[in-house]
Amino acid sequence: MFRKIIFIIALFVLFMSGFSWAANQSKDKNKIEQLKCANLIYAGSKSSVCFSSMFLETVNRETNCETSTEFTPVRLAKEDMFEYPFAVMTGEGQFNLLDKERQMLKSYLTRGGFLLASAGCSSIEWDKSFRKEINRIFPNNRMKKISMNHSIFHTVFEIKSIALKRGGTTQLEGLEIDGKIVLIYSPEGLNDTANAGKKSGGAQCCCCGGNEIKNSQEINVNIFTYALTH
Repeated sequence: MFRKIIFIIALFVLFMSGFSWAANQSKDKNKIEQLKCANLIYAGSKSSVCFSSMFLETVNRETNCETSTEFTPVRLAKEDMFEYPFAVMTGEGQFNLLDKERQMLKSYLTRGGFLLASAGCSSIEWDKSFRKEINRIFPNNRMKKISMNHSIFHTVFEIKSIALKRGGTTQLEGLEIDGKIVLIYSPEGLNDTANAGKKSGGAQCCCCGGNEIKNSQEINVNIFTYALTH
């Protein structure tokens, strides 16, 4: 009788252990994996330290997206590019991409990736280099101005104009592949440098006299949300 009771208790414990494991497995499967945004390292070692990731916090707050609120540094020439559906690319000064980087960027954008690019501090040299590289990678596609009527400007925030720090307005440019925008570019800074470095406690970035876009955080939120829903 005693052995029978012990056997029943053992079965019960085994059953409950299995139930607990199954419940934990179910919980793990139901967890929403956070989306990650890549901050590209290109031309060997160039990258941005002044593109604020603050807009990712706003995405989490204003939408149903579960997004990491920090950028992940990712080398453009590496295969792990494809683990990130959204990437930012910015910087200052002249640059030339490596052949492998050109191949990877073309593959990334034609296979579903999305790039947000911006000339840091409104750098004329960076603007010229970026346009040259995109024209070389996509000789049959050209970046075109995006109308303010486009749905990009009406996803999360209603954006009626793109205001510049020194006054006036501008337009974003987009690159389409098979009728789908895969790249958005601004020769003025979309960096939101007023918020750069705040979370890490680092020194606040300046714009070095560039004509930055004042409502860049809202615009970046809209671009990110658009990219993930189209």
